[in-house]
Amino acid sequence: MSMTTNTHNGRWSHRLGPGAGRAWRGYLRREQRVAGWLVTRGVPAGAATAVLWIVKLAVLGALLYSAFWLALLLAFAVIAAWMVRNVDADESSDDDEPQWRNGLDGYGLYRGEVRIDGGSADDE
Repeated sequence: MSMTTNTHNGRWSHRLGPGAGRAWRGYLRREQRVAGWLVTRGVPAGAATAVLWIVKLAVLGALLYSAFWLALLLAFAVIAAWMVRNVDADESSDDDEPQWRNGLDGYGLYRGEVRIDGGSADDE
């Protein structure tokens, strides 16, 4: 009887790492091509590297700026949802629920300021 190990190489998590590595290597190759292209156009190698770093930092800054505003929008949405969920139901429904009390038409069952039990002030 032999024991076999099932490696599950077909799962997406096992393809994600090598795929990210291939994408990174492709990016580095393109970056080297751009640096070489700049050098062939007469830009010094140090300046070409500086230009590439400036572009990287500009892209990073734009991504962080976008992420900040999206996070702020998400925070406001969460706070608004929390506030809507936690609205005190008693405050909004005080006028809707009938109450026995002394009002303008005497003691009776009132909804808001209107007596709804059919009695009159002369009954007292």
